[in-house]
Formats: sequence, C-alpha cells, structure tokens
Amino acid sequence: MSRTSSPQDLGTFAVRPLDPLADAELLHGWVTHPKAAFWMMQDAKLQDVEREYMAIAAAEHHDAFLGLHDGEPAFLMERYDPAHVELVGLYEPQPGDVGMHFLVAPTDTPVHGFTRAVITAVMEHLFADPATERVVVEPDVHNKAVHALNEAVGFVPEREIEKPEKKALLSFCTRAQFEAAVVREAAVRETARAGAQASAKADAQGVAI
Repeated sequence: MSRTSSPQDLGTFAVRPLDPLADAELLHGWVTHPKAAFWMMQDAKLQDVEREYMAIAAAEHHDAFLGLHDGEPAFLMERYDPAHVELVGLYEPQPGDVGMHFLVAPTDTPVHGFTRAVITAVMEHLFADPATERVVVEPDVHNKAVHALNEAVGFVPEREIEKPEKKALLSFCTRAQFEAAVVREAAVRETARAGAQASAKADAQGVAI
C-alpha cells in the first residue's frame, strides 16, 4: 500500500489493490450515484460491478485500486496500458505511457480542495513507478470540471478522439509537467497563507486603509 500526505493539509491518502468481491457493494453505490454519470455505470447492478472488476483483476494490462483518505475508502483509481487497453489505434503510444481513470466517492458535504488532493495522490502513485514517463487520460469532452482539474496537475490537452462510448479529450502529463504543477500549487498556497497572516496582523494592530 502506498501512502502520501496531502499538500493541502487534508490528511493522508493511501492506495491499495481493489478486491472485486469485498469492495463491490461499496463501489456500486459510488458508480451508480448521479454525480458519477461520466463513469457510465449508472444502471449497473451489483453483479455488474463485480463482473467488471473481476475482469479487470484478471486482465494483464489493467489494474484497479481503492483509494483511502485517513484510512477510509474515498476514491477509485484505475491504471491501464494504453498500448493494449482503451486507446488502441487511437494514438501512437510511447514507452512509459500509463493510462488512468479515477472517481471520487460522492458526498453531500464536499471539502474544498479534496478532489485536487485526490488526483495529486493518484499522480504521485503513478509516478512512484520509475517506468512511468507520461500519464494519459481520455475524459468525456463534456466533462469540463475534470478538464480543469487535469490541467491543474499538469495535463495538456492534445485533441478530441472518437471512442465507441464517447467523444474524448486526449490529454497527456509528463513527470516534469506534474512536478512543475505541484511546485506552482505550493507557491500559490504559500502566497495565500502569507496574505492571510498579514491581514490578521493588520487587523490585530487596528490598521485602517
């Protein structure tokens, strides 16, 4: 199990292999939730979820993981080899390319910055493998929220592609692009923290402007 600490001070994230049977009921609630529409399993039965992830567990080029936040299930992550799964014939794969999907568990009490922390943890897990040179994603072209999230961690959109189930935005993130995005995010947080501290000090001193 790999562990990372959230740069946003949101706790500790860990990733473990998914158990297709033991975790199926939990996943069923996630993938059929209205907020998970882009996962395209809205009408899935429990048995459908079990079969889907048993097939992934048996696949040579596809893996699924359960993400934990402070020890509690919080997200689903899939890793795949795009030379063999999902993108065969749709782009020219390079050595070190790794495909990724992720789904954050739906909640009625969202925490600011949580999804950003999750995708950062996912990317850190993928790049922890020295063989990974570039992460590839193909979200639905209409999923604007995930496009913005992807770009925030370093993904660069290349072009739209037609998949059997959707029109997708093919995007890539190299190790260097991800590391640069992490540095930028840290700088933004530090600037915001310094501004808040300065404001608090001014308030305490009764400064008027």
